[in-house]
Parts: sequence; C-alpha cells; structure tokens
Amino acid sequence: MEDRRHSEKQTKQSVQGSEISLRYENKKQIAKSVTLGAFIGLAVILPGVSGSTAAIILRLYEKLLYAIGNLFTKFRKCVRFLLPITAGAVLGLIFGFLGVKALLTWQPFAIVALFAGLMLGAFPSVKDQWNGERLTALHAVFFAAGFAFPIAVSLLSIFASPGAASLEKLQAWHAAVFLLLGYAVAVTQLVPGLSATALLMTVGYFTPLMDSISFSYWQRNPHIILVYLFLFVGFAAGLLTVSKLLSRLLKRRRGITFYTVAGLSLGSIVTMFLNPEMTAVYQSWGSGAGMRQDLGVGIALFLIGMIAAYLLVRYERKHADIKND
Repeated sequence: MEDRRHSEKQTKQSVQGSEISLRYENKKQIAKSVTLGAFIGLAVILPGVSGSTAAIILRLYEKLLYAIGNLFTKFRKCVRFLLPITAGAVLGLIFGFLGVKALLTWQPFAIVALFAGLMLGAFPSVKDQWNGERLTALHAVFFAAGFAFPIAVSLLSIFASPGAASLEKLQAWHAAVFLLLGYAVAVTQLVPGLSATALLMTVGYFTPLMDSISFSYWQRNPHIILVYLFLFVGFAAGLLTVSKLLSRLLKRRRGITFYTVAGLSLGSIVTMFLNPEMTAVYQSWGSGAGMRQDLGVGIALFLIGMIAAYLLVRYERKHADIKND
C-alpha cells in the first residue's frame, strides 16, 4: 500500500507542467547523477548494460531527456545538471577500461551476473513509473515488443554479425556510415534496454573501435580522428533529436511509453547473458573450462547484487514518502 501511494505521488508530480526542475537540492542528488554517468560510461564496456535503464532506475530519465533536448535553449540550466553526469561517465569509462575490462577477462560470467543482479533488483523502481497506468491489451503488446527487441538485436549480434569490420582503407562513403552509426549509438543511450556494445558488435565495429584507442594506433592511422569526428557528430545529432522525441512521447503517450520502457529494461537484463562475448564463455564451458566455479561465483554475485539493489529501492521509496508527507 505504501509503495503504491509513493508511486502514484511520483507519477502525478512528473506530469505536472512541462517545466522540469533540474536543480540539485543536495549532495545526494549530485551523487545519483554521478552514479548514472558511471553506468553510461560502463555501458561502452559491458555488453547489455544500458545507461538509460540506469536513468530510469535512478528516477533521472525524464530530467536527462529534458536537459539534452533543451541544451541550446536553456544552456546554463541544462549544463549544470549534465556536468555531474558527464563527470561520472568519464570515471565510468576510465574504471571500465582499467578495472572492469580486466575483470571481464578474468571472470566474465561472474562480473556480468553481478551487474545483471543489480539491474534486476532495481527493476521495481522502473515498475513504479507505470503504477498510475492501467494495464490494457495495447500496453501488454508494447511491453512484449519492448522485451523482445533487445533480445532480437543480441541474437543478430551472435548469429548475423558480418565479422570484424576494418577502419583502414576507408572510402568517402564511409563518412555517411559513421554518421549513421554515431546516431544509432545515441539512440541506444536514450532508449532503455538498448546496448551500444551489442549494436556495434552486430555491425562488426566494436572490436575495431576498441582496438583503435591507443597512441600507437593513432600514429599509424591518423585518419582515425576523422572517424571519431563523424561518430561524434552523428552521436550529438542523435542525442538532441531523439531526446526531444522521447520527451514528447512521455507527455502524450505516457502509459504506452513506460510499458515499452519496462519491457526494454527487462529485455536488456537477458541480453547481458546473450551476446557474442558471453557465447564465447559458454563455448569454453563445453570444453570443461571451470563451469562449476563460474556458475557458483556468478549466482552468488547475482543474488548479492539483486538483494542490495532492491534494499536500496526500498530505502529510496521510504525516504521519498517521508519527504512528500
């Protein structure tokens, strides 16, 4: 009863007026934004992790869309909100490359299981977003479609990937390819449940782009800077346009949008175990490479992550109710 009352209050507050407050009231709110940024940074390294799903869980999704979509019209206000998220993203990238990437090499299943447990344990906070909306047949269809879509993309990355693409001997038409690819990556960062890693694996550019991040590669292939530039331009254009589109959908079709988001969020958890990198782990198990140990540690970390995240959701609900009362 208490959870439902909190959820209904939150839903009513989020739809009141078109103006969304981006002001940080305390250090705790800043810390949440830094945490969101860290997940966005980790999403580049960890297959299946979605920064926008983390934004839903942390209840920052609508603010994030609003800040990106209004960056030029309300520059100072939006930049102040986005700065902690950007700082967190940089930290997430650094930690991802220096720490998580090494851990994934050493114990990939266990690390993925930990993050999957965190995402699943926090899912009730995603569910809170639609408690004010009645379940209809149409909502159920969009929920199912949302659940299936990221899984379909992951299956494509496993069975229909063209193999590693090349970043050398590029032609002029590749500029359009990288603009579109940057735009598509932006979509994965804003639509919950979609993974930039899975997308890049599907089109064969994940490994080449990861391998290109080194000074020695830049010296041998200076043209890679142009590749980064086209990717960035496409990414920026995608952020600005898609954020506005999603904000409008949340205002005009809130129920359908959030049921779709919920499906995407659950589907993204499945894809953490269903991608080319994890398929390689399962194949190694077939040859007797530590399956029991991996499963034991992975299941334990999954449960720890799930319980810890759910307790955090309960804590957030309780304190939000006290504040609202």
